[in-house]
Amino acid sequence: MEKFRLPSVPAMSTTTGVQALVRRTHEERVLTALRAEGALSRAELAQRVGLSRTTLSEITATLLQRGAIVVVDTDAARRRGSGRPAERLALDPASGQYLGVDFGHRRVRVAVADASHEIVASGVQRYDDETGWSTRIGLAFDLVDRLGDEHGLHFGALQAIGIGVPGPYTGVRGETVPRIPWTRHTAPDGVDHAFAGRFHAPVVADNNTRLAALAEAVSRPDAVRDLVYVRLSDGVGGGLVVTGRLVTGSRGFAGELGHVTADPAGVECRCGKRGCLETVASVPAILATCRGRGVEADSLDDLAAAVAKGDPVVDAVLREVGTTLGRVLGAAAMTLDPDEVVIGGEVAHVAPVIVEQAAATLRYELYSIPVDGHCVVRAGRLHDSDGAFGALAAVFHQSPLLAGYPEPESTGESATRRSAQ
Repeated sequence: MEKFRLPSVPAMSTTTGVQALVRRTHEERVLTALRAEGALSRAELAQRVGLSRTTLSEITATLLQRGAIVVVDTDAARRRGSGRPAERLALDPASGQYLGVDFGHRRVRVAVADASHEIVASGVQRYDDETGWSTRIGLAFDLVDRLGDEHGLHFGALQAIGIGVPGPYTGVRGETVPRIPWTRHTAPDGVDHAFAGRFHAPVVADNNTRLAALAEAVSRPDAVRDLVYVRLSDGVGGGLVVTGRLVTGSRGFAGELGHVTADPAGVECRCGKRGCLETVASVPAILATCRGRGVEADSLDDLAAAVAKGDPVVDAVLREVGTTLGRVLGAAAMTLDPDEVVIGGEVAHVAPVIVEQAAATLRYELYSIPVDGHCVVRAGRLHDSDGAFGALAAVFHQSPLLAGYPEPESTGESATRRSAQ
């Protein structure tokens, strides 16, 4: 099982937000106590978490109503003296508390976490590159339902939903942001509202690769304060963590390394420019280059087989990709001076020479910086699930990386009522 352990440093700006934060903090304290000690009575819980019995009663009533906790028995067997036995409460193991959703160009991945932030279910559903967004959302809903059936989970107690989408996304901010021209890959505003309306829970939506950067930064005991992340997949995207904060930028484009020009004379990119990093280092681009040099490579499996055989042509292609990637990352690293540079996506594990060559090129680019040690360059730890796990990290909303991050929004009467509690 995988867990995120995030320090609790959320930031709120309005009175309602502060009240919601206090309530969520109380709920987390109750859930933490039940997770650590098992079934407890309300009196025992009040003593453990330091809340008045009145406040504790309100909190447990809400958690019982949502299905996050259940009454398992009474303390009759242990009780001394007279009086009515007190109910004992425990976490509901069948309760899905948090939902992470990552929409890629050709697949959607879902991860479900329980009250202890433990991943209890995950799955993937594939679709064609040209599939419309209404169909993608419907497939995601079907996948959630299927995971619930397969793992015996219910989603009546969802605390929040995190959604990662390709390209800039402004649904939770309500801003007007210019759309990039590759609209078939860009999520329409309203994906967050669709999920909030379906599950009646608060939603945070953002670029999936940026959320993957967050996941990589917090997927270790000591969170990385400065990190540059790039994901090589059907496209190429990136994310930045700077001085302990996830950076979005003024228009949602921060870390968009895939559309940095890597070869001014290169092929045309779907964004309208020429020679973007995506035209060199995306999985389709790598496979196309291999085929152009006489290697049969129609999938990552074909590429992995060629790497395993030590094909010299494929090795040369991958080293060229790594060198180009390293130059782009070197410029970002020279600007930001990160602790780590992370290369994500399945191809980074299928073809580790890309990471090795990128690291060597980046070290050359940073040679003039007088530092003790050097920037760590590594493959991503979370593979193709990183966006869904990053979405979960976002909705936990307890990391210093998310100080000042947009507060989740809800649609629908019950969702509005829940977020105000």
